[in-house]
Amino acid sequence: MKKFSIILVAAILFFSCGTGEDKKVLKGANGRINHLLVVMKNSEWQGELGDELRKIIAEPVLGLPQPEAQFEVSQVPPDSFGSMFRATRSVLNIGVGEENSFNVATNVYAAPQKIITIIGKSKEDIIIALKKNSKKIVSIFKEADLKAVQQKTLKEYWDPSQINTFNKQGYFLKIPKKYSKVEDNGDFVWYRYHLNGDNSMEFMAYTVPITSEDDENGNNIVAIRDAFGKKNIPGQIEDSYMITEEAYSPHIFQVELDGKKAFETRGKWEVKNVYMAGPFLSYTVVDKPNNRLVVVEGLTYAPSINKRDYMFELEAILKTLKIN
Repeated sequence: MKKFSIILVAAILFFSCGTGEDKKVLKGANGRINHLLVVMKNSEWQGELGDELRKIIAEPVLGLPQPEAQFEVSQVPPDSFGSMFRATRSVLNIGVGEENSFNVATNVYAAPQKIITIIGKSKEDIIIALKKNSKKIVSIFKEADLKAVQQKTLKEYWDPSQINTFNKQGYFLKIPKKYSKVEDNGDFVWYRYHLNGDNSMEFMAYTVPITSEDDENGNNIVAIRDAFGKKNIPGQIEDSYMITEEAYSPHIFQVELDGKKAFETRGKWEVKNVYMAGPFLSYTVVDKPNNRLVVVEGLTYAPSINKRDYMFELEAILKTLKIN
């Protein structure tokens, strides 16, 4: 393992430090979105070290109806990490070596590609490094996957200048052309992508005025969302409409989007008085200069189907938000 680790780190440094004139033409990376290849000894993967790693990379995605790990994981021992695996999009290399190190490299064997290499002088040192860098590890791979999804999904998107609501309200997103317009009335926009059967992915955006500090601090997100659903998203029968699931509170985090204070909300939606539900992800952006909140939301209706990757695509779209 020490020999392998030294070779891989040397390769990473070689490719990372090359000049523009020495750039190598790389082949396209393979591997699905939200898939991670772990390179480490079988004995370590099956032991305490592997258990500690799985706590990080197999953590369930928040807000989904059924538990789904944030990464699908494949593991190979170092001597199997040959040409067949080196073009993998996301690689996490872990092993014992002469020095403790944490290295991140981009496009070493293929593009786009991220390789994180964690070397420890002992298994205990590796576990310490994993715990210390757990959020960083997930963030690096997730951000790379988001960019990959945006590049693939947004090759063709609807011209924002031709969307009435965006023109009137002074913000826009890039909506892929595979999504069809449901509503665009100047106050809110709603697009849909049909999956198999009646399943679908939905995207919505609207604004509401800031009326209190609670609005600015993210304390009224559920109330605002439910009021919008009651007014604009009707169900199939009378007095039915979309609301936030009443049984459980959604997960809300303060983040930054388009350089502004925002709140990320992950939870489940349902239709009042109708047995219909699914996961949603929304960003509520505090647009102080215009005294308003800009809300962009994606949701999925796909009973009995894994929804992690659908929600991930919607996240990639929502994060293209720009406010004039």
